[in-house]
Amino acid sequence: MDNRTLTMTRSEASLLGTHRVLRNTYTLLALTLAFSALTAGTSMALGLPHPGMLLTLVGYFGLLFLTTKFRNSGAGILCVFALTGFMGYTLGPILTRYMALPNGGEIVMMAMGGTAAIFLALSAYVLATRKDFSFMGGFLVVGVLVAFLAGLGAVFFQVPGLALAVSAMFVLLMSGMILFETSNIIHGGETNYVMATVSLYVTLFNLFTSLLQLLGVMNDD
Repeated sequence: MDNRTLTMTRSEASLLGTHRVLRNTYTLLALTLAFSALTAGTSMALGLPHPGMLLTLVGYFGLLFLTTKFRNSGAGILCVFALTGFMGYTLGPILTRYMALPNGGEIVMMAMGGTAAIFLALSAYVLATRKDFSFMGGFLVVGVLVAFLAGLGAVFFQVPGLALAVSAMFVLLMSGMILFETSNIIHGGETNYVMATVSLYVTLFNLFTSLLQLLGVMNDD
């Protein structure tokens, strides 16, 4: 086998591997989104209270740690469903609050539609152009960290204006994350579909809740 044939074989194997990761990621993402919607709906139907910021952070990072630890085994998939189910439960009380607003149902549907439209459009752009967005990694990490800390400050110090600014920042940052994460998969930077699914799920969760807050402010004094 000459060098040219060997190079083509490796390239084809890499392409097949990328397609497999992408297919498995989107399949698992669809399943976890459905499961998360189910737990959110159950939380709303039962009128369960929000666990609070501290318990939410502990639960999220604890389940994320377990998912990362078992990402190469079947237990990793169970951890993904545990993580997304927990996040769905925390979303239920938030949706209940927004549904109580004037035109609350329209607000929730607009946020869902906006999230879906942004995700589909940006993912399709990356898949069609195959542009490499890996250069955005450092900027996005710093941006998310700054926005997260600002968000905590807005909650503890009760600054509504800052909270809205943080939501707007997260919409932009999560849009960038969709570009970065999809690019990372198709260019072989992420080869584990469990972790790819978690990254995209968290991105969509943050995008949806940020859009909710921005849209809800128009109907909430």
